[in-house]
Parts: sequence; C-alpha cells; structure tokens
Amino acid sequence: MSDTPGGDGSSGEVNRRPGSRPVNAVKRVLRRRRKPAEPPALLRTPKPSLTYRLVSYLLVFPVYRLLFRGRTAGNANVPQEGALVVVANHGSHLDPPLLGHALGRPVAFMAKAELFRVPLLGPIIRACGAYPVARGASDREAIRTATDRLEQGWATGVFIDGTRQVDGRVNDPQAGAALLAARAGVPLLPVAIINSHRAWGTGSSRARLVPVHIRIGTPIQPPASRKRADLDAATAACQAQINALLDQGLISGAALPPAAERSALPPSS
Repeated sequence: MSDTPGGDGSSGEVNRRPGSRPVNAVKRVLRRRRKPAEPPALLRTPKPSLTYRLVSYLLVFPVYRLLFRGRTAGNANVPQEGALVVVANHGSHLDPPLLGHALGRPVAFMAKAELFRVPLLGPIIRACGAYPVARGASDREAIRTATDRLEQGWATGVFIDGTRQVDGRVNDPQAGAALLAARAGVPLLPVAIINSHRAWGTGSSRARLVPVHIRIGTPIQPPASRKRADLDAATAACQAQINALLDQGLISGAALPPAAERSALPPSS
C-alpha cells in the first residue's frame, strides 16, 4: 500500500496537483456562491462620523445660515444613498464645507496633503470625508483615489474648473468629473454656489458678509463611455446647468419649509 495521503499513488497525485479537476470544481462552486459586488450607485452611503456632525452643526451651520444668510434650493434632487459625483463651480475656500452641509450628506473632497499635517485642522477635514492628494501628484493618481471613494458609496465633490474663478462661474470646465462618473457608472449632480466668490474669493484677505446661497440641479446620467466625445458632452451639460442655476440669482421668497430645512442638515444616524 502506498504511503501517499490519498492511500494510493493516483489519489495522492490528484491532491498535490493544483490544476486537477476536483480542485477546479471546488473553485467553480465557490465562485458561483460568491455574491457579486453591488454597483457604487446602489451602495449605502457611509454614515457621517461624530466629528463630522459636530463640525457641521456647531461650526458650518451658524457660519452658513447666520453669517452668510445661507439658503438652499433643490434638496429633493439629492440622492441620499449610493455613490454620486457632485459637480460645482468654485469661487471660494468656503465652498467645500458649505456643500457638504447643504446637500444633507457628507461629500468627500480632495485636499492638499499638507493640510492633513496641520494640528486640529487635519483631523477635522479627515473626519469630514476629505482625502489627501500629494502636491505634484498626477491626474491619474487623483482620479484613482476619487474612484476608490465612489466605490465605498461616497458622494465625491469635484470643482469642475479645477481652481477658484474670480467671477464664481464655470469658465473652463475640465473632464475629470465626467471621467469619474464614467469609470464608476454613477450620476453627476450639478450644484451652483451663488456669491461665495464675493464672500471670500481670490485675492480677498478677509470675508465679506454677503448672502451665499446654493441651488442644486438635477442629476445627469454618467457618460456612455470614456471616449472624449462622451466626456465632453457630459462636461458641457454640467457647465450649462450650473451656469443656468447661477443666472437665477439668490433664492427669494418665504423661508424654506421645515422638511427642506431638515434635509439640508447631515443625517442623524
């Protein structure tokens, strides 16, 4: 009798050979049982941390609502679950925290890696969903990092011009947001931040207490492919919608109804 593990030479050889049929059959069964990954657009959104809630309620809320007389329109357009690319104009350093507060769900933004080493500031922006991008990092690396956030179910914020604009409008849109949406298969949500460039724009040494309002547009489906023509079409659609929202000006009329006010705050659970 053979002293091989299987009791005879042939069965022992089967157990030792990684490419044997029994082993492959087991692998096929395991693959069939494995649950397929959910698309990012269907994932549950990560819950905001305690630090995020404290910063939003105790700091951003009074700054936005009281100092800048902030108001929001279009909260019903914001999907509260699943990954999402939030596309906005950029006129001020105030824009990232105001967007995350007004949309009613945390929004992850890229931030310079140096900011994460600043005492107090670093832990706060990390808790609020910001993620570091090294100075001089390639566009490909930044896109990969943002895609990782989308695959976790985050709403990921992109300023479509890439840098602050003096007039606060979308003047030179880049295709990065559309590429993100195409890679992850998630919708784009255009958002217009009105007047932030006047409140604390480029070249301003101090803030001006002018009204800052946010108008939220309607979602745009992800580009059909990563081809340049499809990316450019989605980018142009975002630019047109954001600038049209800006052209509507400040939000007028009676105060927002209670339901809208509640939806403009981060979720409580």
